[in-house]
Amino acid sequence: MNKLIIVVFFIVASNFGNAQEDIYPIYKDCDASSNTTLASCFNENLTKDVLENFNTPKKVINENYKGTMHVVFVVTKTGDFEILYIKSSYKELETEARRIFAQLPKVKPATYNGRPVEMRFGLPINIPIGSQEIPQTIQKQATEENTVVGVNTIPSPPSMVKTPKEDIQKAVVSSHFPEHQSELNIPFTHRTYDDLSFYFDQNENTHTGFKPFLYSDASKNVDLDAQKLPLFKNKSSKSGKKLWNEHFFKVQKDDYWFTINPVFDLQIGKDNSDVKYTYNNTRAVQIQGGLGKSFNFSASIYESQGRFAEYVNDFARTHRPSGASSFGLVPGRGKAKDFKTNSFDYPVAEAYLSYTPSKFFNFQFGHGKNFIGDGYRSMMLSDVATSYPHLKITTNFWKIKYTNLWMWLEDVRPQVNVNGLSARKFVALHHLSWNVTKKFNVSLFEATITKNDNNNSFDINYFNPIIFYRAVEFSRGSNGGNAIIGLGTKYKLSKNFSTYTQFVLDELTVGKFFDGTGYWANKFGLQIGAKYYNAFNLDNFYLQGEFNMARPYTYSHNTPTLNYGHYNQPLSHLWGSNFWEFVGIARYKKDRWFGSAKINYGSKGFDAYGLNYGGDIYKSNDFRIGNSGVELLQGNNTRIFITDLPAGYLVNPTTNLQLFGGFTFRNFDPTQPTSNFDKKATTWFTIGLKTDLFNNYFDF
Repeated sequence: MNKLIIVVFFIVASNFGNAQEDIYPIYKDCDASSNTTLASCFNENLTKDVLENFNTPKKVINENYKGTMHVVFVVTKTGDFEILYIKSSYKELETEARRIFAQLPKVKPATYNGRPVEMRFGLPINIPIGSQEIPQTIQKQATEENTVVGVNTIPSPPSMVKTPKEDIQKAVVSSHFPEHQSELNIPFTHRTYDDLSFYFDQNENTHTGFKPFLYSDASKNVDLDAQKLPLFKNKSSKSGKKLWNEHFFKVQKDDYWFTINPVFDLQIGKDNSDVKYTYNNTRAVQIQGGLGKSFNFSASIYESQGRFAEYVNDFARTHRPSGASSFGLVPGRGKAKDFKTNSFDYPVAEAYLSYTPSKFFNFQFGHGKNFIGDGYRSMMLSDVATSYPHLKITTNFWKIKYTNLWMWLEDVRPQVNVNGLSARKFVALHHLSWNVTKKFNVSLFEATITKNDNNNSFDINYFNPIIFYRAVEFSRGSNGGNAIIGLGTKYKLSKNFSTYTQFVLDELTVGKFFDGTGYWANKFGLQIGAKYYNAFNLDNFYLQGEFNMARPYTYSHNTPTLNYGHYNQPLSHLWGSNFWEFVGIARYKKDRWFGSAKINYGSKGFDAYGLNYGGDIYKSNDFRIGNSGVELLQGNNTRIFITDLPAGYLVNPTTNLQLFGGFTFRNFDPTQPTSNFDKKATTWFTIGLKTDLFNNYFDF
């Protein structure tokens, strides 16, 4: 830990020297003798001209509106003012702002190394106009790429605001964020993607059901630069800019670019067990880049040690993979070695290549995760399990987004170990998303799991990108594979409210589905949810409610290795099968501050007395308790209640580095407690500094 602290201190405290000064645009009546004077004069005179000429629309006056309109604009190389983005509650206010900026006098443009460059600013306009205060400072950022980007220290435009397409097309491509125009994936975290999905929903013919999104797709629906630039701090030294605003290291030329960023997840905490303290110590490096406009690459290498709340440690130990070097399984991250006292050492590597040869296709090959659906959970494919090698082809045309995904997975249980190697299996998956109307989306899902032995491998039939896998499984026989199909929907009731569903069918006997006998082979899962953005007219306040359930034996198979799982965890819902669950989420953010609350409440039927009640997807169906009378929550019915309360401060919007604190309460209440399966209430406090690039799921 001491070495780690020294490294972090060195990164934060190292002084790379002061940035080269650039010259502000020279507004009318401003003295060019002092750059500091230019900044103040530009800010004050421009704001004064805007306010003096602003005519508040009658509709706004009549409705007694009070609020703030945000205008993001650029001073071009020719000295003209060009609006990039306006956040306003009234179209009339936006029209008035555009009228005023069109009449502003031409100025002498900003310069860098004696060359004219563009500079971006943000201006808040308080309504009514009499309440306006003139900002005192404007931040400027100079770069060697001949682009100057500046914003004043205003609150960021709320994340729940649509950026018009015409403004996006006009926007200056900021050299701060070369990834925004790339074919790379936006790191999948629920907090980030809930914001992005709102923007997608404001436009027609968008698809949000398969994640992660490409930056290039997202930039068609939202000005990603405008989301981050207003958060930049006014720092003149390179060390200050690197810490608070920018990539740690960046090279950018006309036909290639790459960035290198250190990644941290440094946590310390305490639960109510006998463990002295909990911690996580992750140091990593992320390298991303592009060659030309169509080819990009990303690689992240993590070195981690950690000790968690006792129920997480118990899970890690009981799901220990095969192998002499394995001590446990860290949820979502993978195999772990023993480290010091009751701790885990778990290295992780993720990387992929992304190539977009045309507007219709994107090809990716690498090692990572994917997610299907609009919910917090997924009944089709989630990011719960550890990363896996995969090949993905995404096709966009008309109102269709069609995704093919081939995955190479492992069953790491000791009992299926073959000659010292974990059992290998494969999944071939289709997902078709169709925008039936402007508001209604339907998606179809199909996946087939096959195993690797003398008679079964990744059959060439499964590489057919359009065939129905169920037919292949049927032709090969029940032991040749395990097919799962599903249906999803999404309906946008309004710009701020949408609903979503998923239905997954693992197996069905039509004649016994409605006869009331509880036939075991009617295996299915269900999800129903809703999202409410800007809830109760409060910007950046987000609410989500979701119900999930899965019948006993869903996702399992009579051949255990053909279950829908990877690395001792499910590929779908974290709880596996034989459960119901309600998830409630509330989030709010302002500027760099954020906070949320999440509740998981439900019941799960666990196996008991050595019998298979259908809650463990890794057990064979052949050892079920019976053919009929199968009921939800059979077995040891356990009530689970979990509350998570995280909050924090965004240190660097470019790398998503955050200071955070959190509290977790978990109550685990089985109907039939035993010595190894006891009733337990857990409280867990934690604080830390982390680069938020993926989801952690400890809500089980």
